[in-house]
Amino acid sequence: MKRAPFAKFRALRAAICFFAISSSCAFAQTFTPARLEMPKSHNPLNAYMPDQVPEPALKNSPRLDQLIHDGKLYLSLKDAIDLALENNLDIAIARYNLPIANTDLFRTKAGGSFLGVNTGVVQGTPGGGIGGLGSGAPGSGAGGTTGGAGGAGAGANGLVQSTLGTGTVIRSYDPTISANVGDEHQTSPVANLQSFGVPSLQANTGNFDIFYNQAFPTGTSVGFQFQNNRQTTNSPFFTLSPAINSTYRFTFSQELLAGFGFGPNLRFVRIAKNNKRISDIAFKDQVIATVTQIENIYWDLVNAYEQAQVNEQSLAFAQQTFENDKKQLELQSIPELDVMRAEADVSKSDQDLTVARTNLELQESLMKNALTRTLDDPVIETIPVVPTDHTDVLESGPSSPIEDLIGQALHDRAELAETDIDLINRQISRKAARNALLPSLSLVAFYGGSGLAGPLNPIYSLGTNTSNVPVDYSGAIGDAFNNSSPDYFVGFNLNVPLRNRVAKADQYRSELEYRQAELRQEQLKKQIRIEVRNAQYALEQSRARVQAAQKARDLAEKTFEITKKEQTLGSGSNFQTMTAQHDLAVAQLDLVTAMTTYEKARVELDRATGMTLEHNGIKIQDAVNGTISSPHP
Repeated sequence: MKRAPFAKFRALRAAICFFAISSSCAFAQTFTPARLEMPKSHNPLNAYMPDQVPEPALKNSPRLDQLIHDGKLYLSLKDAIDLALENNLDIAIARYNLPIANTDLFRTKAGGSFLGVNTGVVQGTPGGGIGGLGSGAPGSGAGGTTGGAGGAGAGANGLVQSTLGTGTVIRSYDPTISANVGDEHQTSPVANLQSFGVPSLQANTGNFDIFYNQAFPTGTSVGFQFQNNRQTTNSPFFTLSPAINSTYRFTFSQELLAGFGFGPNLRFVRIAKNNKRISDIAFKDQVIATVTQIENIYWDLVNAYEQAQVNEQSLAFAQQTFENDKKQLELQSIPELDVMRAEADVSKSDQDLTVARTNLELQESLMKNALTRTLDDPVIETIPVVPTDHTDVLESGPSSPIEDLIGQALHDRAELAETDIDLINRQISRKAARNALLPSLSLVAFYGGSGLAGPLNPIYSLGTNTSNVPVDYSGAIGDAFNNSSPDYFVGFNLNVPLRNRVAKADQYRSELEYRQAELRQEQLKKQIRIEVRNAQYALEQSRARVQAAQKARDLAEKTFEITKKEQTLGSGSNFQTMTAQHDLAVAQLDLVTAMTTYEKARVELDRATGMTLEHNGIKIQDAVNGTISSPHP
C-alpha cells in the first residue's frame, strides 16, 4: 500500500527517474582517464630514457553534467555507482596499484627482486558507515597504508612475511656490456741503467677492453672478455716496440647445489606474477568496498530526503491548523489554549524541518564528494541532489538457505582468494629457503687465447736475431683466435658454510610463517561464516521491522483520517487531530528509517557473500578503465 501523503511525490520522482535514465543511456561516453601502463617501444634506446606518468585527471566525467536538470542533480542508485566508478578518488588511487604490480613483474624478469604490492583498501571517502562521518562501509577493511605483499618484514592481520622471497642470490638476466678505453703515460725511475738502457723508463700504454656477462634461470652464467693493449717504451732493450697484446676468454659457471634449477632462480618472477593476481583481486575488493559505501551513502541520502519530505508535510499541516485555529478563535468557537497548542506545534515542526534539511544538505555533500574528482566547480558544490530511487518496495520471496550463502561467500570473497595466492607465494619461498641450505658447488670453465704482435726493436735486427710474431694489430687478433695459444680450465668451486646458522634460521622461519598463514586462512573462513550469518539475520530482522512499521503507518493513516472527519463533523477536537497527525508523522519517519536499514542490510549481505558486483551488474574492467562501456542491466 502506497503512502497517501507521498503519492504526488512518488509520481514526480518516477517521471524524473525515467528521464534521467533515458538521458544516461543516450549519453555518448567520451571521458578517458590517463593511461597508466608502462609504455612499450621497439626503439633500443628507449631502455635508457625515462618514461613519464601523466598527471592525475582531476576533471569530473561528463556523465555528471548529463544528470543535471533545472538546477538539480537527479540521481538514481545506478547513476551513483556509475559516477563512482568514473570519479571516486578511492578507486582512482587504488587503480595505480595495478601498473605498480606490473613494474614488479617487469623487474623480476630481469633478475631483480620484487618490491611488493598493496593489498589494502583505500578508505578516504567519508560517509556511508555505521561509526560516524568518517566511517566507511562496514567490513571494508584497512586503509591504503596496509603492508604490501612483498615488503620486507611487512605483515598484516598478525602475519609475518619477512622470509617471502628468501633464497640464494639471483644474478641479472639482462646482459651487460662494459668497455674500457684509455691511454696511459707512465715515467718510472730506474735503479740500474744497464737493465733498461735509459735513466728513466717511459711507457705509453693504450688499452681497449670489452666485457660481456649474463645469467640464466637455470643457475648458469656466462661471460666473455676481449682485452687489447699497445705499449711503447723509450728503452732499447724491449724486444718489440711497440708491443701489441690481444686476448680473449669465454667463461662458464653452473650452480650444482644451492641455486640450481628454475625453482630458486625464477622465484621472484613467480611471486611477482602471483602478486599481480593479488593486486587484481585487491582492486576488485576495493571496488566492492567503494560500491558498498556508495550504496550506503545513497540510502542515507534517500532517508534524509524522505524525512525532509515528511517534516515539510508536518509543518504545512501545523501551519494550516494554526491559521484555522486563529480564525476560529476570532469567532470564539475554540478556546485560546488550542491556538497556543497549535502555535507550539508549528514551532516544533519548524525545528524538526530545519534539522531534517541540514541533515539532507550534509548527505548531499557526502554524496557529491563520493561521486566527483573535484568540487572546485561552485555549481556542483552547491547544487541540490534529488534521489530518484525510493525505499518503499520490500523484497518478496523466501531468503536463500544460509548454507548456500556461506558457500557463495567462501567461493567469491576476495580476501580468501588473496590468502590462497599468498600461500602459494609462501610455498615458493619455503622451497627456495630449503635449497639455500645446501653448500654452494659450481662447475666452472673457461677457454681463451692470446696473440702478440709488434715490430722487432732495431737493436735486435742486427745479426741473426729474428721475430716470428706479426708486426701489426690484425696479426695479434688473428693469433688470439686461431687456437695457436689456447688457455683453458675446467674445475669446481665448493663453498661450505660451517654451522650455516643464517640459512637454517631463514628456512625454519619460512616454515613457521607458512603455518601461521594457514591458520589465518582458516580464521578468515570462520570470520566470513559469521559475517554472512550476521548479515542474513540483520536482513531478516530489518524485514520484520519494515513490516511492523508499515502496519503502524497504515494504522496511523486511518486514525488520522478518522480524527479529521470527526473534527469536520464537530465531534472531534483540534488536539486529537494534531495528535493523530503527529503520530502519523512519527510512523512515516519510523518506516523511512526501517526501509533504509533494510536496504543497507541487503547491501551488507551482498558484500558479505561477495555478490556486490554481480547484483549491481558491474564489470570490473569498467572500474579498471574508469569508463562505463555499456549500461548496466
